[in-house]
Amino acid sequence: MVSMQFEHDLKDAIRTIPDYPKPGIMFRDITTLLGNARAFRRAVDELVQPWAGMKIDKVAGIEARGFILGGAVAHQVSAGFVPIRKKGKLPHKRVSIAYSLEYGLDEMEMHEDAAEKGDRVILVDDLIATGGTAEGAVKLLRQLGAQVLAACFIIDLPDLGGAAKLRKLDVPVRTLISFEGH
Repeated sequence: MVSMQFEHDLKDAIRTIPDYPKPGIMFRDITTLLGNARAFRRAVDELVQPWAGMKIDKVAGIEARGFILGGAVAHQVSAGFVPIRKKGKLPHKRVSIAYSLEYGLDEMEMHEDAAEKGDRVILVDDLIATGGTAEGAVKLLRQLGAQVLAACFIIDLPDLGGAAKLRKLDVPVRTLISFEGH
């Protein structure tokens, strides 16, 4: 568990933009955290802390902010990195899965050789909201036989239930801070 002071410091490093991308939404913008070297380093350290010293083969990051965080986490734990992308963005043979969005379906893909049966993987993204994207990523990794050790996020929006959805899939969830509401 992170300290109250650290959680306060992290929240201060995140910009909130009201009514984006639509009225009633409070957009949590982590680009300000990424631009603050101390906050960025501390967030990455805290994301990986529970798994320090464990064998981790790959870190999977969800497009796009998950690439930034996932790359840093992969470096920290000496693991390979797996990009999980929106449909049509990867050039080699792919596996794909449809996942639920708030208003419909979308698809994500990864290269079919990005993870192997038995690989120990941590999934990383900036924020967990409804959990549709993260749930799809977990299922995609498992489709290739990977073992998803955990899912890590800087921000949790607990009112939307995404972290609980992942826990129902037997995936431990690590979040650093939470914001009530949307």
